[in-house]
Amino acid sequence: MSYKETLMNARENLNASCRVCRECNGIACAGEVPGMGGKETASAFTSNYEALKSIKVNMRTIHNIKEPNMKCNFFGKDMDIPVFAAPVSGTTLNMGGKYSEEEYITWVIEGCIKSGIYPMVGDTAVDSFLTTNLKMLNKYNGDGIVFIKPWENENVIKKIKLAEEAGAFAVGMDIDACGLITLALHGKPVMPKTVEDIREIAKSTKLPFILKGIMTVDEALLAVEAGVDGIVVSNHGGRVLDHTPGVAEVLPAIAEEVKGKVKIFADGGVRTGIDVLKLLALGADGILIGRPFVWASFGGKTEGVQEYINTLKSGLKSAMILTGCADVNEVDSRIIYK
Repeated sequence: MSYKETLMNARENLNASCRVCRECNGIACAGEVPGMGGKETASAFTSNYEALKSIKVNMRTIHNIKEPNMKCNFFGKDMDIPVFAAPVSGTTLNMGGKYSEEEYITWVIEGCIKSGIYPMVGDTAVDSFLTTNLKMLNKYNGDGIVFIKPWENENVIKKIKLAEEAGAFAVGMDIDACGLITLALHGKPVMPKTVEDIREIAKSTKLPFILKGIMTVDEALLAVEAGVDGIVVSNHGGRVLDHTPGVAEVLPAIAEEVKGKVKIFADGGVRTGIDVLKLLALGADGILIGRPFVWASFGGKTEGVQEYINTLKSGLKSAMILTGCADVNEVDSRIIYK
């Protein structure tokens, strides 16, 4: 099955919860939360896409780079490319309900691991979804990262212990989910966190701890102060707060302040291999991709996920050659056209 066929199948299987638009910019699905869209006007979703699209790269072809190194390592785990499947959960809440959470997450986990990258899984308003995600992750030797919503600290720590038991090699909290409407609709108590709250959570585990949902320099510095091992520069796919800037707009300033102090991951509007390269050049160490993994799994199951990752690898390799990048771990702003 080609990736084009995978996308066609996904349009049907997502039951209109996502149109799998040719240009996934948040316009057609504006306000569809629950669903796959962005909050209210979807300005934050659109900003992610447009900010990344607006970045232009310098083409350089006078060099000897024929086989660029795309391999990397995060928290002791080797990866073929610096890309993770972002923690997207809630098949019945957001994805049309044709497939179960277990089917969907199995395809994502299996497709990622077979392709030399790792999945991130998370929890949501339905408690059983985290149980399912951890069960499937454990089946695959715990090769993944688990993100917990910002519940009361006691509950967060309890769920982190479950992630440890499942064998996860890192854990995190998507703190920006404190405003997620799907949780509010289910009466789930999520909340912002203080530096002391975050420090308590980070110290509760020996695993690397990642804080997802950082969009300003001051909060990146607070995350470092709290003792986290990594941050994800993210506005939650534009699903929690309307009218935020795009991730590509805020990432460089954040990277300038905390690069080397913590691992910097970024997500938001990433679709292709060159999108990955752009965010690396803007200061990210690794990249998270969300919606395209939903399309790939719903359209082609495990094979669809593998096919999508292959397109990322091919696109990244080509982009590295054509911008003169020898090593994915050494990409910098030199490739960005200013």
